[in-house]
Amino acid sequence: MDWHPAPDEDPLFRLTVKFATGLAPAVSGYRWFRDAERNDIQGELAGWPPGPEFAPRTAGDQTARRAGRGFLTAIPVIANLIANIGGAGGSPFGGVAGARKSQDPENEVHDFPVMWAAPGAVARTVPWQLDPGRRPDGYGTDLVVTNRRLLFLGTRSDTSDEADVLGEIPRESVIEAQQMEFSKISADVRITFADQSWIRLFTGNPKIAERVAGILCGNDQALPESALTEAQRQGVSRFMADLPDTAQPPVYIRLPSGILLVEASAPSKAGKEIFSTAGTLMDASGKPAQPKPGDL
Repeated sequence: MDWHPAPDEDPLFRLTVKFATGLAPAVSGYRWFRDAERNDIQGELAGWPPGPEFAPRTAGDQTARRAGRGFLTAIPVIANLIANIGGAGGSPFGGVAGARKSQDPENEVHDFPVMWAAPGAVARTVPWQLDPGRRPDGYGTDLVVTNRRLLFLGTRSDTSDEADVLGEIPRESVIEAQQMEFSKISADVRITFADQSWIRLFTGNPKIAERVAGILCGNDQALPESALTEAQRQGVSRFMADLPDTAQPPVYIRLPSGILLVEASAPSKAGKEIFSTAGTLMDASGKPAQPKPGDL
């Protein structure tokens, strides 16, 4: 592990994230940082280096943009095929939905803020390295969720050095998390804090976005590895051995029946920063299990 939790802290999951990117024609490829009056605040964020500045596209630009949008529908199809191949028998896999009708057009169609934060708000404390337009080439960001906090880690693709701890937010500051389906492969998640500020992140897979939202909202019971039986740990080792070396650490979910759901994601060939997700179900003895009514 390239970072170290506190002695009384249980890591629950870790995943690669970045600020999301607009999908609708007027905002495609763009992102903004707003206060509650919809003013651009990126120049107010302490310690942030200069970044790209965007303006919504005109009607003429949007028409030209739409002509090339057919490619967008290909990614979900390819990603869905990969997400459903190569996992353990009986495994539940994350399907990849296409972009659906926006439920929040003000923030997804006409504008696309990835930070919504009044002065002094929690959302303003997240690290600038989450912005692909600011961070160096080869630098990535991971989100770690523990029983105590959210941590943002910085990683370098060309080194095995320990990750940079870029920032942290107490878990109690999070009051809501929602998968935002009107997004690239429906893989965005919006995390809202107690002061009503929020951030919008791209997770690389719709199942990951759904799982992040479920865990942060308390709908999914995430377990630390220490809660697994020895037989389950051995089962997890066998499961992970069938996945690529680039797979992210697994997530453990206790289903209502008590069955353990194990999920792990790995970079997909469907596109850059897109992930395929595989999963398996097991009982306390580490053997394959079938879901009970209400589990999935």
